[in-house]
Amino acid sequence: MKKIIISQFIVLLIGTLFAWFNFIRELVAWLNYRSCEVGCSLSGAVVNPFLTPCFYGMLFFTIAFILSVIMLKNRKNV
Repeated sequence: MKKIIISQFIVLLIGTLFAWFNFIRELVAWLNYRSCEVGCSLSGAVVNPFLTPCFYGMLFFTIAFILSVIMLKNRKNV
């Protein structure tokens, strides 16, 4: 069971970092009034990054990662 929890932690860490990277890239482009060519907004227009799927994915990955950290800490205490 410990291997599964550690594997989950690693996958969620990588996913969370990737999601934050994409969101920050879109946020910087939006703040500079440019469209993000490789982000979640496929229209090519300047889109508020807080309304894109990348933002919501970043939130869910972050929440899942935090829960994984809590689970990993609790596993060590048992």
